[in-house]
Amino acid sequence: MHGGDGLFEVEPVEKKRPMGPAVAVDKTFRAFDPHQVLLLPPSLDDWLPEDHPARFVADLVDEVLDLGPVLADYTEKRGYPPYDPRLMVRLLIYGYTTGVRSSRAIERRMADDVAFRFLAAGQAPDFRSIARFRRRHLDALAGLFTQSLHLAMRLGLVKMGRVALDGTKLEASASKHKAMSYGRLVDKEERIEAEIAQLEAKAQALLADAEAADEAEDQVFGVDGKEVDLPAELDRREKRLAKLQAARAQIEAEAADKARKHAEDKERRRQQRAGTSDEQAVTDAGEATAARARPKPKAQANFTDPDSRIMKNSDGAYIQAYNAQAVVDEEHQVITAADVTCNPSDALNYTLMLDQSAANTGAHPKQALVDAGYCSEANLEAAKDRQLACGTDTFMATGRLAHDEQVPPAPRGRIPKDATLKERMARKLRTKPGRAAYARRKAIVEPVFGQIMTCHNGRRLLLRGEDGARGEWRLLAACHNLRKIFRHAGPTGLAAAAD
Repeated sequence: MHGGDGLFEVEPVEKKRPMGPAVAVDKTFRAFDPHQVLLLPPSLDDWLPEDHPARFVADLVDEVLDLGPVLADYTEKRGYPPYDPRLMVRLLIYGYTTGVRSSRAIERRMADDVAFRFLAAGQAPDFRSIARFRRRHLDALAGLFTQSLHLAMRLGLVKMGRVALDGTKLEASASKHKAMSYGRLVDKEERIEAEIAQLEAKAQALLADAEAADEAEDQVFGVDGKEVDLPAELDRREKRLAKLQAARAQIEAEAADKARKHAEDKERRRQQRAGTSDEQAVTDAGEATAARARPKPKAQANFTDPDSRIMKNSDGAYIQAYNAQAVVDEEHQVITAADVTCNPSDALNYTLMLDQSAANTGAHPKQALVDAGYCSEANLEAAKDRQLACGTDTFMATGRLAHDEQVPPAPRGRIPKDATLKERMARKLRTKPGRAAYARRKAIVEPVFGQIMTCHNGRRLLLRGEDGARGEWRLLAACHNLRKIFRHAGPTGLAAAAD
């Protein structure tokens, strides 16, 4: 700066004629030397502004989060020292919060992004180290979800007055084109078994010819000038057959389990109507039905991720996916429960998710809002029992409305005594308080899914298997909650939560 009143003196640089058209003003620029050698080592603390989210993540990991479950896994003193778990957790939390979830992408960011270099303190673990750490400590990383929820509760971001439960389909790390139906599995298995038998017969014939001619073993598979590697061909087909048999067994086991549960529920309802109770009869009915169960020809299994299923997403497209569930508190859209299932139906998750939310927070909500995907006779009965037991008033849609269709007002007069639970719930949603409460459902839970899909790049899972999908979904939910904490409490909000 000129005039003698600046903090630093700016040395004028040598004036050079610029390349191209002449500039309008003969200007003096600040000194710029890309090859300047620093006289003092740079401080990582000077790289980011004070209110940067990376500083929040660093303070969170170093001062607030309990990394005991991660550290407890290191029981072997021998070997080369691994990377500090605090470093790896910093990278994963900040990566998932900013939508950089791939281990290779995180490795690249440590060279290109100042925030990642700040969090890694100048170190650079490769993508294999990051991926192995995530897989090894997935349960502990998923446990960060409950820690983030308790942190939000201490900051007053969770009220448990009204919650919304909903599900969304997350793409699995597998293509639907790598799936095969049960009917095709049976046909393919029979063809491969026939091919294996032919190859084994051919190998025996070649071996007999080789022994007769007293040839060396390495010439057995070159008879008549043909270069046929029969052991490799047999090995490839046998491995393929093993995969087909495993997929077939999985589909058959799922069909038997489904039939068993249906028969047991049917027997329990029969006993309730008859006023009896015989658990052995329930078990016998389930086992007998399971033994007779046969899979549907179109039932499918995926070879890349056998736990995933083909599901219909909100756009009407069929994808290889998992069904992710979440309970969201209305106050600040903090997730209070998160889980993943292989069943495309939401109806099985009503009781499980609300129980998980109560266990995580230590409180039952006053109101629970769920859409028509959860409506079933069992859930309506469970909602009635839940209101009597813990005071949670459930508003459950009994059917889907067309676009822009308005809920008609409730009819006048008393509810008929013989009205079913579904009819009573439908009438409840048509009252003025019911319409006002249920109208909040979309505004509570659906923006959360949108934020996870866009801000966290969470539309597609990276880890395979039901356990991997569940762990990654809970890690995404934890990062969503931490993002809410940062936006509402600011960089200094952790100090209040740590007290």
